[in-house]
Amino acid sequence: MSGSAFIGGVWRQGSGERFVSTDPATGETVWEGAAASAEDCAAAMAAARAALPVWADRPLEERVAVLRCYAAVLKERTPVLAEAISRETGKALWETTAELGSMIGKVEISIRAQAERAGGREAATAFGRAVLRHRPHGVAAVLGPYNFPGHLPNGHVVPALLAGDTVVFKPSELTPHAGELMVRALQEAGVPAGAVNLVQGARDTGQALLAQGIDALLFTGSAGAGAAFRRAFADRPEVVLALELGGNNPLIVWDAEDAEAAAGIVVQSAFVTTGQRCSCARRLILPEGVAGDRVLAALEALSGRLRFGPWSGAEEPFAGPLIGERAASGAAAQVEALIDRGARVLFRGSAPDGPAWFAPVALDATGVDTPDDEIFAPVLQVRRAATFDEAVRLANATRYGLAAGLLSDDAERWRRFLNRSRAGVVNWNRPTTGAAGDMPFGGLNASGNHRPSAYYAADYAAYPVASFEADRVASTVSEIRGLRA
Repeated sequence: MSGSAFIGGVWRQGSGERFVSTDPATGETVWEGAAASAEDCAAAMAAARAALPVWADRPLEERVAVLRCYAAVLKERTPVLAEAISRETGKALWETTAELGSMIGKVEISIRAQAERAGGREAATAFGRAVLRHRPHGVAAVLGPYNFPGHLPNGHVVPALLAGDTVVFKPSELTPHAGELMVRALQEAGVPAGAVNLVQGARDTGQALLAQGIDALLFTGSAGAGAAFRRAFADRPEVVLALELGGNNPLIVWDAEDAEAAAGIVVQSAFVTTGQRCSCARRLILPEGVAGDRVLAALEALSGRLRFGPWSGAEEPFAGPLIGERAASGAAAQVEALIDRGARVLFRGSAPDGPAWFAPVALDATGVDTPDDEIFAPVLQVRRAATFDEAVRLANATRYGLAAGLLSDDAERWRRFLNRSRAGVVNWNRPTTGAAGDMPFGGLNASGNHRPSAYYAADYAAYPVASFEADRVASTVSEIRGLRA
């Protein structure tokens, strides 16, 4: 069994129930260990609290040096780490290699973001100086997702450590091995004992961790879990919540001359990572008539060429399985529910047989009353609109607000869409999944809580402190108004 907990600089087994992670393509066991109990979580919290003054007091340049060493460890081990993530998630090796690249790049991006958004400045005053500094919040609980088990928690952990926070990290119970490897890389890079701690497990472990006296919760996951956290922390306003959640994201195609080019962007928006990105397009809005028909025909033809297969297969796949059988059966049930409501299957792609495999599907849901839910799979609901204004209205008809996109050769339509769209990532003639580490990433409404991640993670990793300072105690009696003689 792997060391399933890292507490105070020591690897040890958790004291909870044993669990395993498996390769969703083959069912083979990838990792096994024991979940962290409430006592383990309390110990991890105590270790992080004890390490906080030591880590926070280290000069920024020393924290920067440690994290640059971490990036070097990741770079050296990219082939091994990428393969490990592919085994545990089923994702194609080209994609997990890119994920490692994003993790490595996050370090330098975070250093720049910290300097720009959470650095300091000083200005002379009549009495001395006014100084701006940023201080760490304290101990941050980081809860990671399974779809990008390295990149997404890394996007919280690196800015938090740069700010001087200490961390207790709980990966998804579906991808514990990826989380463990990430923490081992941080350990090798020289992060001191207690500054980063690891607890493994499912919901019970997460609840036990959040019951501790944390100072911040940095979470990437479902909107349902985010809503539960908002409720749970309603009476704990001292805890910083940074919630990066899902979306029921729209993509409009309107006045795009090249239907095949548009279809390629739709595929990259809706079906990449087997639909397991929070920024995937879930709703495709097309014009009525021939223009929309041409896009659908091109989309069906291109989707039929997509190769879904194991990451280790002889031929490179476009994508792999869903994370597991439960995810696949749940997505299938959601599709059947849409059909029962009146949606019509336009086309289905192909995928290997097996409990976790799920082929892309497109449904015509025009005029159908469908749930405003995120289907975390390669499922695309198509709606037809008579006018562009109607298309924009349909795009905004969601309680979410993460990503949205427009494919159009008309710059004026883009201007109108950009001004009227309610989302945190709004793209023009690029996939909805397009995002950059040196830009903010996050949504509004049910998709987040106005604390975007990526470049803006520096904002929630520290708080500003404004100081008036003078080098000696000098009398201010002359400034006091209304004194008796």
